[in-house]
Amino acid sequence: MRRVFSGLAFPISVVALWELLGQAGIASEDSFSRPSLVVLALARTLADGSLLTQTGETFLSAIAGLVIAAALAIAIGTVLGLFRALERIATLTIEALRPVPSVALIPVALLVFGFGPGMSVSVVAFACFWPMLIVTISAVRGIDPRLIEVGRMLGFPLAVRIRKFALPAALPGIMVGFRIAAGIAIVVAVTVEIAANPRGLGYGMIIAQQSLNTDIMWATLVWLGLVGWLANWGLLAIEHRWLRWFWSARNE
Repeated sequence: MRRVFSGLAFPISVVALWELLGQAGIASEDSFSRPSLVVLALARTLADGSLLTQTGETFLSAIAGLVIAAALAIAIGTVLGLFRALERIATLTIEALRPVPSVALIPVALLVFGFGPGMSVSVVAFACFWPMLIVTISAVRGIDPRLIEVGRMLGFPLAVRIRKFALPAALPGIMVGFRIAAGIAIVVAVTVEIAANPRGLGYGMIIAQQSLNTDIMWATLVWLGLVGWLANWGLLAIEHRWLRWFWSARNE
């Protein structure tokens, strides 16, 4: 409990100072609003449903892109991690495409999908695919080779050896990559909405900023941070539940 209070001391101090500077007229209302007004704006936008609608649009794109990226990255990464020759062949392609900024694909996605969920989903999927792929390859490569050899000696086909031996052993590492990609998915989804897609939390922040509704803009930003923190907490809880055997072994 003491750790929680010590962790809250700094942000509470910042918010209190922000409020005092706003009331004293030192912090401009046009740029910073005040925490008290931000809280009221947050309550108002939650009550009228506009913030929840925007949240649903943003997280629908983020989750869809994340799921697509995870499915492709885990499947491809597992194969590349098991077969070094295939990984060497694919390395040049991976290293050439991985540095491409995901936001650079916004014009292409706009041409292909137009305005709408498909545009955000495609960019999010591209951004999340590469970290998931690299982590999956590394996790599978770190498996004890004797596990795969046991499956081969038992006569299991490749698909069964991957499902029963490779993936369970690599799952702790893959879950870490999934949590990293989840954070990237939210960031990219909001970025696409700010830059080009007229929907979701990112677009709501831009409209509030252009309308000089700084309290709503800050309220949306605070809400985005809160929801992102809750999403990460939920993934951690799922990870600890699914991988209870792994954490128990590490605590021994």
